[in-house]
Amino acid sequence: MQTKLSGSPAPTASSSRTSSAYKFARDLLAKAGIGMDGEQPWDMILKDARVPERALAEGNLGLGEAYMNGEWDAGKLDEFFARLLRSGVADMVNPAALLFHAVKAKFVNLQTKSRSWQVGEQHYDLGNDFYEQMLDSRMTYTCGYWKDAENLEQAQTAKLDLICRKLNLQPGQRVLDIGCGWGSFMSYAAEHYGVECVGVTISREQCDWAKQRYPDLPLEFRLQDYRDINEQFDHIVSVGMFEHVGRKNHRVYMETAHRCLKDDGLFLLHTIGKNRRHSTPDPWIDKYIFPNGDLPSIGQMGDAMDGLFVAEDLHNFGADYDKTLMAWCSNFERAWPQFAEKMGERFWRMWRYYLLSCAGAFRARDIQLWQWVLSKKGVLGGYERVS
Repeated sequence: MQTKLSGSPAPTASSSRTSSAYKFARDLLAKAGIGMDGEQPWDMILKDARVPERALAEGNLGLGEAYMNGEWDAGKLDEFFARLLRSGVADMVNPAALLFHAVKAKFVNLQTKSRSWQVGEQHYDLGNDFYEQMLDSRMTYTCGYWKDAENLEQAQTAKLDLICRKLNLQPGQRVLDIGCGWGSFMSYAAEHYGVECVGVTISREQCDWAKQRYPDLPLEFRLQDYRDINEQFDHIVSVGMFEHVGRKNHRVYMETAHRCLKDDGLFLLHTIGKNRRHSTPDPWIDKYIFPNGDLPSIGQMGDAMDGLFVAEDLHNFGADYDKTLMAWCSNFERAWPQFAEKMGERFWRMWRYYLLSCAGAFRARDIQLWQWVLSKKGVLGGYERVS
């Protein structure tokens, strides 16, 4: 799909080839095997002369907004980002404009109880009809498990079953799902393993949809902040929610899980993670996709669970998120005609940039997907790993 966004005339790309910003960006991208003339599918196609200067000054915030405005393009945006991030050249650009984001993330609690609802309203409440077209039949908005899967539906079912087997669920057990989304795990676990589930979410639309979808299963959906839970469960699961907790609240989150887990229970924590402790949340993702998001590092998670949990197992299948995101993007683009008039071309470019840039980041192994299995006192005789 090609789009042209209206606006004031801008300098053409051809007029910028002598600028220092263009030359610096060209030489930087060349180290990643990326051109600026569109000859390769992952090359940039410049439509506005100001893009290199803005990207160098503002990082991914400027680059992403320029893409949303139609000021540049790439045939394979996912591969553009995979090559850019894998090469490490993005680390050579450290715009002063990002200092504010770094300071804010370090010293300000962006995920207080009052602020925690923002991501639900901005992202998860976009419309259930929209997500129904992009996701699998259970509305599973987290990484699929593609080990033996051939399509998105199989990958998501395999992931849900993997979680159930890792927890060794037994009929009649009561399970807490922190950040339950549209209830994909809860419904699967109840149907196939005979458990009862309580799920909490900060998305009103998710909560209402799940209640209507599963009225006959032993499931309870609550519109509630995780910090307000104060009852015990046989097991706890949290799939794709910890990314919203924030480093200032990691310890409180772990203390909540510890308080709510029975002594012989297991806690499965499924989260995207970053490779470095000292890094800044992406300002474009924060502004347009997941407000107040903050990917954890293994070190930060270790600090948070120190003295509370024994790490029984850590499973990284981050490369599978690449396949998941590409499948979501394919579904999104196929269904787009029914949303185009309502959402507009700028949303189309924003959402495509989100899905494909993240796919590229996972492909480059710049970010990871971890499943932790945690116990309070250690599993007697040892935990038997499931894959």
